[in-house]
Amino acid sequence: MNRVFKAISDPTRRKILKLLGKRDMTAGEIADQFSISKPSISHHLGVLKQADLVQDDKRGQFIYYSLNSTVFQDLIRWFHDLLEVDKSGEGEDINEGKENINKGDN
Repeated sequence: MNRVFKAISDPTRRKILKLLGKRDMTAGEIADQFSISKPSISHHLGVLKQADLVQDDKRGQFIYYSLNSTVFQDLIRWFHDLLEVDKSGEGEDINEGKENINKGDN
């Protein structure tokens, strides 16, 4: 989960995610939307891939990038669980479920 938060902390990566939310794109198409170098875009795509927010798929001679919606669903579920309040109005014990937050960050 830490990788996801690191990935979405950067405004350039958030813009890339927003672009990919509309359609799959090649790195070149993504780079055309920015005034930064292609190697910088490649770095940002690498961070997004490490966080599993983006998937790549080779189609012919091009690599297309797309959103991994499963991770976004997991993130929404995590936020929901974090903010969930039980019927008594008391929140969950802050340490409960700690192992789930750190899952996959080894």
